[in-house]
Amino acid sequence: MVTRLVLVLGDQLTPDVAALREADKSADVVVMAEVADEGSYVPHHPKKIALILSAMRHFADELRDDGWTVAYTKLDDDDNAGSITGELLRRAEEHDASEVIATRPGEWRLIEALEDMPLTVHLHEDDRFVCSHKEFEDWAEGRKELRMEYFYRQMRRKTGLMMEGDKPAGDKWNFDHDNRKPADADMLRSKPMQFTPDDITEDVLDLVEKRFGNHFGELRPFWFAVTRGQARRALDHFARELLECFGDYQDAMLRDDKFLHHSILSPYLNIGLLSPLEICERVEKEWQDGNAPINAAEGYIRQVIGWREYMRGIYFLEGPDYPRRNQLKHQRALPDLYWGGDTGMECLKRAVEQTRDEAYAHHIQRLMVTGNFALLAGINPTELHEWYLSVYADAFEWVEAPNTVGMSQFADGGIVGSKPYVSSGNYIDKMSDYCGSCAYSVKKKTGQGACPFNLLYWHFLTRHRDRFEKNPRMAQMYRTWDRMDQDKRETVIAEAEDFLDRLGNGEKV
Repeated sequence: MVTRLVLVLGDQLTPDVAALREADKSADVVVMAEVADEGSYVPHHPKKIALILSAMRHFADELRDDGWTVAYTKLDDDDNAGSITGELLRRAEEHDASEVIATRPGEWRLIEALEDMPLTVHLHEDDRFVCSHKEFEDWAEGRKELRMEYFYRQMRRKTGLMMEGDKPAGDKWNFDHDNRKPADADMLRSKPMQFTPDDITEDVLDLVEKRFGNHFGELRPFWFAVTRGQARRALDHFARELLECFGDYQDAMLRDDKFLHHSILSPYLNIGLLSPLEICERVEKEWQDGNAPINAAEGYIRQVIGWREYMRGIYFLEGPDYPRRNQLKHQRALPDLYWGGDTGMECLKRAVEQTRDEAYAHHIQRLMVTGNFALLAGINPTELHEWYLSVYADAFEWVEAPNTVGMSQFADGGIVGSKPYVSSGNYIDKMSDYCGSCAYSVKKKTGQGACPFNLLYWHFLTRHRDRFEKNPRMAQMYRTWDRMDQDKRETVIAEAEDFLDRLGNGEKV
């Protein structure tokens, strides 16, 4: 009987993933490998590396218990080839195999590497998603604009989630208008479920500390779920304790509350410990049982079957060059403050500190704080993309690149967003308690101590006026600018450019 190799990657930790379904348990060999290439092609957060390695080791044990033969390579094994393709070649020689069964990876670089191998590689579609590549391509064909909202409605109809016949529950597709409330501190607010590391995880933590201790980010304390059982407990906890207020406060930010009502399930979803439909069906049931309001359930489901599926569709539709796009031609180097450098801007300081400590920040911290600042300051979107890919535990290129290059930085020229997501300091002040502790004053538009977001906002609009002034969603901003006194406009631009000069020179800002 011919032996084939069955590749299982660190974000494919699902028992019925396509490659395993296509394999023969009695004859084929599962290949799993912890390799230096995957840990260092960007400087991943130590917590992210530990999460994936520990989850891989636990999953390998589960496969063995289920009767699979697993050839598992640990990062510190002497004969580790250092790459996925190198490990496949080594295992092919070891088992006299010439064929590989694999689930299509979520990054173009790995797809291309597998397709270039001197082995016969059978790539099977990753069908753990609601929408296939073909279905997304069919939806996109002929459309002038690929707006997520219309794609989301199709996914609602397909899944039947929160549908009443052909109509959406509550007669509205989207309750986002109800999900923009600032939050107050609450000592009784539940926290996401946290798990004590077992012996396997402790071994991984020691290894990661030794090999990747120089990467940005705190490794300990480590509390992520590393098995499907733990991830399901985390889902149950969120559904019971936090979902009820998720919608109301999903955009809020507090200095001393890192998680608010967020689920912190995306790392488990993106490595395969949970599936999108099991999460959404649990959320829907809480709403059906009267335990969560419609805006909370709809808002959460939209994130999963709307944004997540849409981002994957865009990534594969647009092709391998997508993460490197730079339509606005921004070239400023990523400043040191993103790696923990000192800054007087409280919002950026808090978002980066939280990222360092938890390998996590929620979508508004990413979009409207670190992303907003980068766009306003003209930071190279490729450098920002690589930063996001490095520092967040849930960041894999298929989902991170469209969120960064498209949604956050408008570097794709408007494929994802109809306008750039930019704001002055007022938005951050409205949705957070950051501004009260800041070295800058959000109320000051110019002069000593003026909020940098206030200055950079207008600087961005003026330097990209040719591109955006005819955008109907931005025309009012330009009319406001044009009504300002000439002296005030000149002061704003001069002070913004002075700030950008100091930022570029590495000075504390």
